Amino acid sequence: MLSRSITRISRSAFQQKRCLSLHEFRSAALLSKYGVPIPKGFPATTAEGAYEAAKKLGTNELVIKAQALTGGRGKGHFDSGLQGGVKLISSPEEARDLAKQMLGHKIITKQTGAAGKIVTAVYIVERRDAEKEAYLAILLDRTAQTPVIVASAQGGMDIEGVAEKDPNAIKTFPVSLDANLPIEKATEVASALGFSQEAIPQAAETIQGLFKCFIERDCTQVEINPLSETPDHQVLAMDAKLGFDDNAAFRQQEVYSWRDPTQEDPEEMEASKYGLNFIKLDGNIANIVNGAGLAMATMDIIKLYGGEPANFLDCGGTATPETIEKAFELILSDKKVNGIFVNIFGGIVRCDYVAKGLIAATKNFKLEIPVVVRLQGTNMAEAKKMIDESGLKLYFFEDLDPAAQKIVSLAPKQT
Repeated sequence: MLSRSITRISRSAFQQKRCLSLHEFRSAALLSKYGVPIPKGFPATTAEGAYEAAKKLGTNELVIKAQALTGGRGKGHFDSGLQGGVKLISSPEEARDLAKQMLGHKIITKQTGAAGKIVTAVYIVERRDAEKEAYLAILLDRTAQTPVIVASAQGGMDIEGVAEKDPNAIKTFPVSLDANLPIEKATEVASALGFSQEAIPQAAETIQGLFKCFIERDCTQVEINPLSETPDHQVLAMDAKLGFDDNAAFRQQEVYSWRDPTQEDPEEMEASKYGLNFIKLDGNIANIVNGAGLAMATMDIIKLYGGEPANFLDCGGTATPETIEKAFELILSDKKVNGIFVNIFGGIVRCDYVAKGLIAATKNFKLEIPVVVRLQGTNMAEAKKMIDESGLKLYFFEDLDPAAQKIVSLAPKQT
């Protein structure tokens, strides 16, 4: 049951436009404003800063964590040769030495692939023993159009793996969009986490704080893994991962001031300047589509007919000839692309605008790879006439299936 919920929610999150993520130390500082208890810690951007942070904590029970926007840091490795991005340490000197091997270096994890992510900061925190580790996340389920709390008594590990092995180990709790989560619901969730009776009241208050942050800060994700109970029955958010809806950036200027551009794909950032939602994938057939749902369907149908999509590119409802040209520039930067599939349903986007942009891009970039165009909707007849009279090698279709079959036949997979 829950694995289906996680899949559905993850798919919905992918449909969401660009979402800001924060480093762990930023997320922890924000959560503390909502009364969420966290281990004491300080970030550092230099090795000497790490040394001073460790001294300031006044204990030899410490952890140093590489700050990079990727999961699986503990099992990652660095281009410096260091193994593991989360290390137990016992002195400020050790913090300094490890920081030198982390800062400015790339950490490679399962999520980053070989490209890795640059480490721009380290986070030195006090080490706290955990008697119990649980998992808690608040996500936006767009199918149900409501937030959902995902909870498991099995925390401190890969939640997708838990869902696959034992779906019953994960519980979901749909909740309303009200800013205040009722204490009864928070207590119900806390009870599902497997904490002791002594810890449940604090856990419930912590969940209320997390939910208030989710609502007030326009979050798309609040994930705590693990949410731990210490031997003296304190509840602590040991690790935090927060994501935010870019559509609400105008309301969340403080949060967006914490953005770390070194963690973002330069091409995706460039696309955002033009209102394009662009994510590079591993295939060879590039896509230009309007609407996230249609983009997902387009990638699915390319796969259905044996092709491999090279990107997710949603030009939204504001596509102009200029943005279409920019979309071509982005996708043609990928040397693996040997075919382009344009799939536009013209509602608020006019098909003749799209055709004008396609014709200009084809000429300006002197395209030699095939371009299949499927257009439906506003000013479709005018668009078809423009394409037919252009004299360019653009293949026009009105229906999706034959268009997808055509581009797959014209742009075979590269080996």
